[in-house]
Amino acid sequence: MNTRRFGTVAAFVILALVWGSSFLFIKESLTAFTPAQVVLGRVVLGAVTLCLVMVLSGRAWPRERRFWGHMIMVGLLLCVLPFSLFAWAGESLPSGLSAILNAATPLMTALAIAAVLPAEHLTKGQALGVAVGGAGVVLVIAPWTMAGDPALLASLPAQLACLGAAGCYGLGFAYMRRFVIGKQHYDSITVATVQLTLAAGVALLTFPFVVWASPAAAHLELNPVAVICLVLLGSLGTGVAYILNTAIVSQWGAIRASTVTYVSPLVAVLLGIVLLDERLSWNQPVGCLVVIAGIVTAHRSSATRSAATSAEPPTAAAPVADGHATIRAAIGAEGRPS
Repeated sequence: MNTRRFGTVAAFVILALVWGSSFLFIKESLTAFTPAQVVLGRVVLGAVTLCLVMVLSGRAWPRERRFWGHMIMVGLLLCVLPFSLFAWAGESLPSGLSAILNAATPLMTALAIAAVLPAEHLTKGQALGVAVGGAGVVLVIAPWTMAGDPALLASLPAQLACLGAAGCYGLGFAYMRRFVIGKQHYDSITVATVQLTLAAGVALLTFPFVVWASPAAAHLELNPVAVICLVLLGSLGTGVAYILNTAIVSQWGAIRASTVTYVSPLVAVLLGIVLLDERLSWNQPVGCLVVIAGIVTAHRSSATRSAATSAEPPTAAAPVADGHATIRAAIGAEGRPS
């Protein structure tokens, strides 16, 4: 294995660990911070990390007003809203369960792109994958078990919040596909930095009012573990992770790089069991596997269609909607030259 390949494999492993650990960091941060404080710290630390990268690498900040306007919406859909929903849900759900529900993001993305971009309709294979993944989500939530268990019924809003966060990611990726990807000349790190910087600005303007009005804030006490977890969540999970993902996509391409979405939920579940003594019902990991099977089904259909399209002369049609490929939209641009 040459040095470059080893470095890419190492980056992939680190990224899976970082993204899988994010739900553990959220859970531990909530022992000393309110959900609003966790989100505020996360986006600010992530923005600071990427701003440092911008400065050290000599990148120029974008100047187009329209681009900044679009990125405000992207920052809301890909950062502020989903981070808020996951932080709120983390108060009552095991970290592993939150990660399992987050695994539905590629399916939500496929649905969002099909809804927002009519030219990118779902193929039969993609529709089958979404249906299988949806069945997996139902298996994870297991609504049939809630009628006789008030505790399970009480967790339903938090589980729906996690799915809402995945839906926000899907809409955010679709929005980027429509208004940003292929229409701007900025590299992915620049776009990600703008996205997080604007998200941090929104959080700084609005979240202090939420924090001050929260009665829970008066009953929480700082502890070193929570502070460290929040710093890691922001700097690693929301800052360095973008850079790692960009590097992996540039070497492997989007299809291979997107397989990290299969690994990170497993990392999150294992960390929750080992470090937080969490216990999951049998249906939750099984449902996660069904969701992953649905993603793989949709992914293969997209890959086959993309290969067939690339063999034909170029047309004016929009690119194929691929729930996995749009993971690249989270970092803002193509990972390698077209």
